[in-house]
Amino acid sequence: MTIATITKDFAFSASHRLDGLPETHQCARLHGHNYVIRVGITGPVGAVGFVVDYGELSPVKGYIDDVLDHRHLNDLLDFNPTAENLAGHLIDVIRDLVPAITPEHEVSVAVSETPKTWATVTG
Repeated sequence: MTIATITKDFAFSASHRLDGLPETHQCARLHGHNYVIRVGITGPVGAVGFVVDYGELSPVKGYIDDVLDHRHLNDLLDFNPTAENLAGHLIDVIRDLVPAITPEHEVSVAVSETPKTWATVTG
């Protein structure tokens, strides 16, 4: 059995501020990012040759476009919207929205706030 990983990137723009930081910290102030979200799914390659059909990930794009894009994340989420926390949240959302992802699949989400920074959570 072949095990493979597929990835797909999504993008959105949003604002946030991070609680718990000194008021002089740049991230404590209201600011925005052009986020890139990289979803990875690892699992067995099925009979057709897919881990999961990329088309099955369309609800993820819908969630990002409808819920996150051009919003203030602090108003939407019940956690401090760090890249790490956002990645963990998106793993839960993806598992709920994509029935083709089963418990045998490992899901990872990497969140980029800037072209040079990434936070990755696997679950």
